[in-house]
Amino acid sequence: MKFWLQIITITVILIWAKPVLADDTNTQTNTSGSNTNITGGYESTTTNNNDGQTNTTTDNSTSTSTTNGAGIPPPSANSPSYSSMSQDVCSMGVSGSVSTGLVGISGGKHFIDENCERIKLAKVLQDFGMKVASVAVLCQDARVHAAMQSAGTPCPFDGKIGKEAQALWDKYPELRPDFEQHLAKQEVISKVDAEILKQQLKEAEEEAARVAAEEAKKAEEEALKKAEEEVLNEKLNNIVIHVDPDPVVVDRD
Repeated sequence: MKFWLQIITITVILIWAKPVLADDTNTQTNTSGSNTNITGGYESTTTNNNDGQTNTTTDNSTSTSTTNGAGIPPPSANSPSYSSMSQDVCSMGVSGSVSTGLVGISGGKHFIDENCERIKLAKVLQDFGMKVASVAVLCQDARVHAAMQSAGTPCPFDGKIGKEAQALWDKYPELRPDFEQHLAKQEVISKVDAEILKQQLKEAEEEAARVAAEEAKKAEEEALKKAEEEVLNEKLNNIVIHVDPDPVVVDRD
């Protein structure tokens, strides 16, 4: 009886159980350099019958993968390497790069260091014994020219040195390499000198007013003293002294 009951149960399960269907969909679409929509769906059912017991297991699995190639940035742009290749060359290499989400750009260039060239030229002239020419080359720099001026040793001018060179620089200031700085310096000096002159004039006026006040006070005191003397003399002139012409002599003996 138990055996037939198991047979009937298995038969009913086989008739009414849902058949296992595999639904597998794989779709790939390429649009504008992008790969999208990779989808797979899986469903499985397992039935075990042991000793009259029935176990049913259902497994549903769904996976989706989407890849968008347009969102991947391009490789970084690397700056090129620039070097002067020699320590005796007054040049400097500069390079740079810029990377964005769409494009990367890099580049570089050599630049001449004029200050380095000026120093090397001055050194060569000094080695040849051309001291004035060496100083003249350095004086092409505005900083050196201003420093020489402040030190009281003006830069050479058409073969002239010292006071003669200074006279020519004062006559043609537009030829100075530091002309703009020179104008700004002169404006500051003129402004300060004007303030000093204004203060000196103010002090001179105050001193003149003080001296005038002292002289007026002194003159007033002298006038007052003179007036007092005149009044005293007038009083003395008005005093009358009476003298008896016949005095009486008393003999005490």
